Amino acid sequence: MRFRPCIDIHNGKVKQIVGGSLADKDSFAKENFVSEKGADFYAGLYKSRGLNGGHIILLNPAGSEFYADDLRQAYAALEAFSGGLQIGGGITAENAENFLKRGASHVIVTSYVFRDGQVNFENLKKLVSAVGKKNLVLDLSCRKRGEDYFIVTDRWQKFTDVKLNDETVEMFSAYCDEFLIHAVDVEGKSKGIERPLAEFLGETDNIPMTYAGGIGSYDDLDILKELGQGKLDFTVGSALDIFGGKLDFERICSYK
Repeated sequence: MRFRPCIDIHNGKVKQIVGGSLADKDSFAKENFVSEKGADFYAGLYKSRGLNGGHIILLNPAGSEFYADDLRQAYAALEAFSGGLQIGGGITAENAENFLKRGASHVIVTSYVFRDGQVNFENLKKLVSAVGKKNLVLDLSCRKRGEDYFIVTDRWQKFTDVKLNDETVEMFSAYCDEFLIHAVDVEGKSKGIERPLAEFLGETDNIPMTYAGGIGSYDDLDILKELGQGKLDFTVGSALDIFGGKLDFERICSYK
């Protein structure tokens, strides 16, 4: 169980947002924190602490007026920590290799693979062909509907018909190196983890996974460690002091 840091970029700024609030209309998101520092600052900080495997997420769609600004921030971060960060947001088979050449260790993909509520295996296979399984992370971020968790896409705004269960985890693990899983309903709220989701993920053995969402205290980390059986890596965003929160960055870096 290790800390995987994040750099979320929205409207050309490093931010921490409430995940469920993100909307394409007017490029809106409810903000917890907007940094005065660039993404390269955070990348350099993570590099100095040896925090490999963190992720950059571009929160504006490719057609947004802010997407070019997001890219400039992302490229600066990748240059500052070449080989140490993953990147997601608008990734396709056509542009994925560019991000790897820019210094990303992996590309993270959701919406390109999950289309119209279903799994687009043609696109998934194109991605594997373009960059290789070892460079691909599938973002299986999910929200609860009824008693089940469903994968959500388009910056967490749209439900798919794909349930997160043993069968889907086993199937998707054949195509990627690891999973990134945001518990979207608690993302950015720092009020506790999604316990049933963490428990489910802890029972899965066949692929590395990073859990994100709701961590707001050191007790939350202990609960995640117990429910996840020590297998889950974790991300902390809004609750960190470097993003305006109360949790000490150095203490989180050393958590095991």
